[in-house]
Amino acid sequence: MTVMPRTDIPVARNFKLLSHHELDGFGGIGEGMSISLTKDGRRILWLAHESAPKNFTGVDVTDPKNPKMVVQTALPQPYMRSNSLEVCGDILAVAYQCKEKGQTPAGMELFDISVPETPRSIAFFDASGPTSRGVHQLWFCDGEYVHMAAGAADFESHYKGDDQFYRIIDVRNPSKPEEVGRWWMPGTRVGDSVPPPERLPGKHAGCRAHNTNVYPDRPDRAYVCYVDGGMFILDISDKANPKPVGHWANSPPYHGFMHTAMPLFDRGLMIVTDESTSDAAADWPKLIWVLDIRDESRPVPISTLPLPPVEAFANRGGRYGSHNIHENTPHPTSWKSDKIVLGTFYSAGVRAFDISNPYQPQEVGYYIPETPAGSPKGAIQLNDVFVDERGIVYTVDRFVGGLYVLEMDF
Repeated sequence: MTVMPRTDIPVARNFKLLSHHELDGFGGIGEGMSISLTKDGRRILWLAHESAPKNFTGVDVTDPKNPKMVVQTALPQPYMRSNSLEVCGDILAVAYQCKEKGQTPAGMELFDISVPETPRSIAFFDASGPTSRGVHQLWFCDGEYVHMAAGAADFESHYKGDDQFYRIIDVRNPSKPEEVGRWWMPGTRVGDSVPPPERLPGKHAGCRAHNTNVYPDRPDRAYVCYVDGGMFILDISDKANPKPVGHWANSPPYHGFMHTAMPLFDRGLMIVTDESTSDAAADWPKLIWVLDIRDESRPVPISTLPLPPVEAFANRGGRYGSHNIHENTPHPTSWKSDKIVLGTFYSAGVRAFDISNPYQPQEVGYYIPETPAGSPKGAIQLNDVFVDERGIVYTVDRFVGGLYVLEMDF
């Protein structure tokens, strides 16, 4: 018999809660988490909100036991979201996506955050248009290029869910961002010479770009998850002409929505996450996969990270299944490991796994907060996780719970 964990108290193994901040009542956070260091020695955690009315929030986490909010900004329109952001030096890049195609503003905004209390807009890159919802995700780690999953005014897809693709934006002059390259899954654009990709039976989220990760270990490669289209390894040595060199998909027979791809270069491995998008585990299983990418042209799945029984969490409220991971972002403020993977699983909280043996991953810790007051789902819905170079873990709720700061003991 499966024992259901209580939802009214926090449950932990090898994690210790250091602090919790409700973000002044606006605790619904998306997938954007990044840390900047100020000239006066503070560290500011920047958080992107999952939905209006707030845009992004900055929290001073210099003392992880005593986080202090320093700024919280508002979106210009109620139909927008700033689901993704990234910091590089004193520049903050924020993604803007709208609910419907044709709405504005949609694109990316760059901010000067050298004074975190007063972010100053530097430039806006417009990705709006009659067939575009704007930018869903962005990656900005080298100070020179922003890699994004976005629509465009000149891109029309056959299907509604295929509307975002991979774009490379040159921001070396941050006051004048310019596109230098783009790639989309063949067949998704009206006018392509090949037919549209196969549609999944039942619910189909689309074949569009999601995460677009690029690492200094291989600056000529982009690791792009394409929702129901699987994961692509792209050669971007010529940024004007990205080319696929590897592809892996698990759907069908699985339920699609591939989210994040994180290579572990020294080990020839890749961690790939699916995203659960349905309540009550209706799209189970949504998993985190370990791939062998020693031959990048032929990625091979070798294991999945072990999860608690679906029966224990499916009916707690909201979603249960994998979502995002700590992505080893190449910043000085980011913790990096090729042995420990941390991920968020909505009602199952944040969980940690040891992949020293990639064929037999082991769970080594978890933290499931109590149900936040006023949660529309009746359960925690941890959405994203980020670990700083001190080993401090930050995780956030999708709706109202806000920020949880943890210490790990493994």
